[in-house]
Amino acid sequence: MNPVLTAPAEATFLGFPMAVFYFLLPVAGVALFVYIMARRMAPLVRAAPDPRLDHPGERFRLMLKYAVGQYRHPRYLLPGLLHIALFAGFMVLSLRSITLIMTGFVEGYTLPGLGGMTGEIYSVLKDVAATVVLIAAGLAMIRRGVFKPERYDVPAEAGIRDHSWEAVLVLALICTLVTCDMLFEGSLDAALRQAGEHPELVVPGTGRWLFGNLFATASTSTLQAWHLGSFFVHNVVFFFFLNFLPMGKHFHVITSLPNVFLMKLKKGVIKPVRWGVSDDQLDELDSFGVKKFEDFTWKHMLDFYSCVDCGRCADQCPAYAVKRPLAPRFISIKCRDYAFEHYPLRGDIHPSDEPLIGSILSEDEIWSCTTCGACEAECPVFIEYIDKIVDLRRGMVEDGMVPQSLQKPLRALEKRGNPWGKLEKKRLAWSTDKEFAAECQVKVLDKKTSAETLYFVDSITSYDDRMQSIAQCTARILTALGVDFGILGRAEKDSGNEVRRFGEEMLFQELKTQNTEAIAASGVRRIVTADPHAFNTLKNEYPDSLPPVQHISQFLAERVRSGELKFKALDADERIYTYHDPCYLGRHNDVYDDPRRVLDAIAGLRRVDMRESRDRSFCCGGGGLMLFYEPEEEQRMGVLRVEMARKAGASVIVTACPFCLVNIEDAIKVAGLEGKMEAIDLAELVARQMEV
Repeated sequence: MNPVLTAPAEATFLGFPMAVFYFLLPVAGVALFVYIMARRMAPLVRAAPDPRLDHPGERFRLMLKYAVGQYRHPRYLLPGLLHIALFAGFMVLSLRSITLIMTGFVEGYTLPGLGGMTGEIYSVLKDVAATVVLIAAGLAMIRRGVFKPERYDVPAEAGIRDHSWEAVLVLALICTLVTCDMLFEGSLDAALRQAGEHPELVVPGTGRWLFGNLFATASTSTLQAWHLGSFFVHNVVFFFFLNFLPMGKHFHVITSLPNVFLMKLKKGVIKPVRWGVSDDQLDELDSFGVKKFEDFTWKHMLDFYSCVDCGRCADQCPAYAVKRPLAPRFISIKCRDYAFEHYPLRGDIHPSDEPLIGSILSEDEIWSCTTCGACEAECPVFIEYIDKIVDLRRGMVEDGMVPQSLQKPLRALEKRGNPWGKLEKKRLAWSTDKEFAAECQVKVLDKKTSAETLYFVDSITSYDDRMQSIAQCTARILTALGVDFGILGRAEKDSGNEVRRFGEEMLFQELKTQNTEAIAASGVRRIVTADPHAFNTLKNEYPDSLPPVQHISQFLAERVRSGELKFKALDADERIYTYHDPCYLGRHNDVYDDPRRVLDAIAGLRRVDMRESRDRSFCCGGGGLMLFYEPEEEQRMGVLRVEMARKAGASVIVTACPFCLVNIEDAIKVAGLEGKMEAIDLAELVARQMEV
């Protein structure tokens, strides 16, 4: 460093060499950080297992995209861009921080590779980055502390404290760090100019440039004070900041990258009751699900530490929108606070056997979830909520904590294999209807009757009088296209998608086994279903030995592309159509385009997308046995969804799910929009418009 100013490593304070202090500071700071992290990892060591190191290449790619590339953040544009600016700036300035720490006891230290021209380029880049970070942090501080969007709100009944002060403090610390670096560099630049020397390239408009100009006429003693003082403050604040991060919500600065790397790779599947325990060994377990904190897996505990408290999950959560007692982020925050309390930084660790339900989480909170996945699709650090909620439900079911309205369908599923409790022979009722049977013969597969394709109907389409139309239309379509298909009839049981998400794992295993055996015995080579819930569980949770599974929308899109399926035009139809993405077809299985391709192939059909569409589609409220649940809520989810369609200018809502159709048709009635709006299933529309 140029001798015009005394370097930090050469400075003294009351005769004490500051180089000693600047050496001991990082030693103590890093040692304290290691100690804090070791204490924070204590609950993870006691947690349930969770294998997360498979497919390392894919995991690394996704981490680069979502954690380093901040791919999800711009979905909320302004805060997303501010966060990207802060994160990118941190990545650039991390090298500068290391250099400053080393400079405290090694005069003129330069990181390997940052000498010469490379160092000059980096210097320019870090000056720009520091200025961008300062502006972004300032704006974020104003936004968080003054304007404070509604999604940051913490109602009193949530039982947690507001963390806004913490966010503002961390942003203030960031501003302090970059400002100190600007003062450190700017004071040196001014001193060099006063001595007739030329400092390295400084970009006009940057903070360093600004302070260099402000200090232009300052005395050497003043410049020396600012130079050493800003360096001292920077290094002290840096290690305070480092050790403050694991104390609260900003733990995510440390844990978010590994949390994304360890993300769940396969969508649409619920974690097993316990990793390492096969389905055949479930009877040997002493307990099911999560009852106490240590029953969570270590990855789920890492989720709690990684919660950003940004409120995006709650902002997209349909349960929260209708004022049910559920905000996904509060689950993470309450569990993180529990970990901090029972695994303190000082003193003895004192895990509690107290059940989570009734102490920090409520029954209604956990039963309010529809398992739609909107929270997980929005979370920038890939926190998993559905698996945690299902695990909690497993424990609640085992302990008999089942809502009254869900007890009857559960008993019916156990006894009859369907939540309505209807006789097995009634599964065939839709196919034996006289008018339908006269035009369309549906084979029932058995030892004597075979087919190439199985149409898996599932319970709601088999037993609900209105939804039987979907089954009949699907059969008409398959027949018209010359598909050799059949159904299992009485041998078919409920697919179990809702049963598993309800938390009744043993019943799900029983249903899965019965259906798997029936499908294997049928000898079919392909499975088609018009129910996204059945599609999801057959495709993702049944044995891999099952034939390939398609949703009817995928099947239809293939036929449209091949030219086998053609439609009559919708002549003089002034109505506007919109497509509602079912959660278990869209978010859980990424089927968004196929239904739209089919609709767009119908000449004369005018279609608009709702603002809340594709992976931001708003749940109808029917998932996870919620069709039978009677929650306390201000408004039905379906009514909100109908209003979204109306705002988009649509008068016809097309969906591709019987659960959605039930809820949306009921919502149209509740909203008083009968005659103004209607709902129809994709299979019904195709059956009506296809050229036979």
